[in-house]
Parts: sequence; structure tokens; C-alpha cells
Amino acid sequence: MCHHGGVTEPETDPADDPLRRTELTFLLGWAFQLLLGEFTARVAAAGYPDLRPVHGLAFQALGPHGATAGELAVRLGVTKQAAGQLVDDLERRGYLRRTPHPAGGRRKLVVPTEAARRHLAVAGDLLRELERELAERLGADGAGEVERLRTQLARVVRELAGEEVPPLRPVW
Repeated sequence: MCHHGGVTEPETDPADDPLRRTELTFLLGWAFQLLLGEFTARVAAAGYPDLRPVHGLAFQALGPHGATAGELAVRLGVTKQAAGQLVDDLERRGYLRRTPHPAGGRRKLVVPTEAARRHLAVAGDLLRELERELAERLGADGAGEVERLRTQLARVVRELAGEEVPPLRPVW
């Protein structure tokens, strides 16, 4: 029996769930939207209400040694102007800093600060926690189901993209 807001409802047979007849694109979108929404709420509750998922993607795309704003644009799949605006914003807030490029010239290297690295650590912990909770909610073999889902989604991505996986464009 399912229990929702004081009302007890009969368990739905998963084979009868109308979502099973829904197009895969919509199911993937809903799953992503729901997980991302919960993740974003938890990141805010953990002390980062000013950061969105695109910011974490930028920190990851820069890596520990940084990159130019142009390289960041390519890695995020956005325009150079959008990447520049993102860098400006995150630099003002203390998450990124510009340093002279090791190759010299006018180019600047954009590097994450300690604040960005702390955020990535917290975000990583929260993502792993969400996966564990999802596995628990799926039942006895939930961990196996999550791992099979990861494997199947990885296969789908490889089948569609090949070896060159495109950037996960931050459109949210």
C-alpha cells in the first residue's frame, strides 16, 4: 500500500504504470529534472544558495589547473561571450580568479579558488548521497538497478556520440 498525505492507496503494478508507455526522451527528461531539482535544493541547503548546476560544471570543466575563458566555452559548449560572463560573475563572487597564462602573452588562465574546490567536494558528496537514496527507494536490488541504469545510459551515450562525448550543455 502507498501512503500519500493521509490517504492510503493500493500499490500500482509497475507493468500497469502509464509512464512505461511514455517516450524515453520524456522519461529521461523527467528523471533528470527531478534529480537535478533535488540536488540543487540540497546544494543550497549545504550553504551554496548562490550557485547553480552550471557553476559546478564550469568548476569541473576548468579542472584543477584552470583554462582560458575560450577553452572553458568549448568545454561547456557555450559561446565565448557566455563563458566570459560566467567567469566575470564567479570571479566577483570569489569562486574563480584570473592569473597570467604560463605561455605568456595577454591570455589569462582562469582557475578555481578554494571556495570552488570546497563546493565541488560538497556537491560530489551530495550526488553520491542522492544515488544511494535512489537505490534504497528502488528496493532490495536498488544498488544493482542503479548500476545497470548507469551501464545502459553509458551505452546509449556511446552509441549516439561515439568516442567524442559532447559537452553537457548547461541549459538549466
